[in-house]
Amino acid sequence: MIGLFDSGHGGLTIARTLAERMRHLTFVYLGDHRNAPYGERPSQEVVALTRAGVETLFEQGCRLVILACNTATAVACRTLQRDWLAKGAWPGRNVLGIVAPTVEAATQTPWAVTEPQYPQKYRTDIIAVLATTRTVESAVYPEEISKRCPRARVVQQACPELAGLIEAGAPEAVLDEVVGAHVAALLERLDGRAPDWAILGCTHYPLVAHLFRRHLPPATRLLSQPDAVADSLEDYLHRHPHYAAAGGEAAGEVRLLSTGAAPPSVGPILSAFWGGPLAFASVDTVSATGVQDKRRAN
Repeated sequence: MIGLFDSGHGGLTIARTLAERMRHLTFVYLGDHRNAPYGERPSQEVVALTRAGVETLFEQGCRLVILACNTATAVACRTLQRDWLAKGAWPGRNVLGIVAPTVEAATQTPWAVTEPQYPQKYRTDIIAVLATTRTVESAVYPEEISKRCPRARVVQQACPELAGLIEAGAPEAVLDEVVGAHVAALLERLDGRAPDWAILGCTHYPLVAHLFRRHLPPATRLLSQPDAVADSLEDYLHRHPHYAAAGGEAAGEVRLLSTGAAPPSVGPILSAFWGGPLAFASVDTVSATGVQDKRRAN
């Protein structure tokens, strides 16, 4: 059983692709709707909330948890791997992020390769990254891409309010206006040049990929993060098959959990994307940080 954690609905873009590609596996999805979105939160809170969510999925029986959220991955993944799990917490469990698969796809270079190799070192592509404020501030995409393709130009554009608007089910006209404004700001910084690639660096954004496609130049290619994550996970499970071993659960099941006091009602955008209605069950995250209780008290 494999867990998927996101601050809200956005990680469903990852969950759906994984479920379609790996029908022999069981997935448990946890959306932290009570605290969504994470994009404007301080790093300390993102780490604390992410750890609480991961621990909840471990308690549900998941041996491997994917952080299906760019902000959680960029801010918390390394800390959880090195300062928590590597020190003996939850033996036999692991947590992975979604930045590494995305960088692999953008640079055509395995994550383990941290120095440029032919032919990537000759690439001079312009790679645009559209993401939340916290993901942009972490600089994880420019840093990791430059290690592998130092001649590539990486231009980031923060879209502060977009994830929250998607989460709230804002009308498409509103979303289109916001997406258009951010793409225009990005292109202005490029002096009219078209990016070769555009990474939608938030798992909410594939839900409005058609709007990004509408405003980006026709020559710009959108990188599909769900497909990149699925490719990477298939390879990882081939090398670590014990994480995919059956544990008595029904193969092909996708369980949906939410930290919200009441399971969220899914708006038209998400229902259309998933292909039908979604039913979440409420669950309390492990109270290891006090962050949620403090915010509820306020």
